[in-house]
Amino acid sequence: MHYTKMMYRLFVLLLIGLLAGCEKPALPSYFHASDVTGKYAQADFHLADHNGKSRSLSDFRGKVVVVFFGYTHCPDVCPTTLADLAQTLRLLGKDAERVQVLFVTLDPERDTRELLAQFVPAFHPAMLGLYGDAQATASAAKSFRVDYQKVPTKNGYLLDHTTFIYLLDTQGKVRLMAGDREPSEWLAQDIRLLLASAH
Repeated sequence: MHYTKMMYRLFVLLLIGLLAGCEKPALPSYFHASDVTGKYAQADFHLADHNGKSRSLSDFRGKVVVVFFGYTHCPDVCPTTLADLAQTLRLLGKDAERVQVLFVTLDPERDTRELLAQFVPAFHPAMLGLYGDAQATASAAKSFRVDYQKVPTKNGYLLDHTTFIYLLDTQGKVRLMAGDREPSEWLAQDIRLLLASAH
């Protein structure tokens, strides 16, 4: 009797082990940035670019899109990140033709089309600055889960804001999220992987 109970327990343990083994193992990520596939399904915007053209994510289908939210009066993170993204485009060489970097301003009060047209292409001529009214800006930020708020200063205000870089595949889906200090080489490698997966 004791032997039968022991065999039964062994059988149950073996069955549990086999069932656990049926679960799909997590595959290692080949990306440097965090894989956020499926977490930003509602991400989109309805804004204008610094040339005055109305834009939404569907306009960039077929390209890997890199989105960064910030503002032109940003004292450090925004210009540094845009410089890094410009370097990323240079590292991509000919592949850069299949990539679109978008800088979305969170400061429509001060960031006019004219200012964005001077500021953004100064980092790289292929980059686009996007802007909208307060409502369109808030809607775009919300869809990417970007937080921002004014911080009063002696001379006006600064903005505290989320500083992630979002990488979208050629179908317009948010796939990766990188920190603002992600090395340009890593971003270029991740973008190449997204481009390769489009074939």
